[in-house]
Amino acid sequence: MKLGEDIAVARKKRRISTVSMAERAFISRGTLYKVEKGDPSVSMGIYATVLSILGLVEGLGNVADRRTDTLGLDIDEDRLPKRIQPRGRKRGRS
Repeated sequence: MKLGEDIAVARKKRRISTVSMAERAFISRGTLYKVEKGDPSVSMGIYATVLSILGLVEGLGNVADRRTDTLGLDIDEDRLPKRIQPRGRKRGRS
């Protein structure tokens, strides 16, 4: 998975060993291995901790950003009224 691969590359660029990263994140090396493989069984909190250690946690806040949620934006657009009635005009009165 791309996220796991990117985490592994970031760790290596920073010259952080697997032992050191696991200790800093309070996880086992086996769990770190799963993180770096993108294993979905690892909790989001562990991913956030590892990203924080790498200085990359700010990107996590953009994952579900409503401004880039194209499906949600499309749904909102589909719900727009087809016609808009002018204000102040009352029906049935002459």
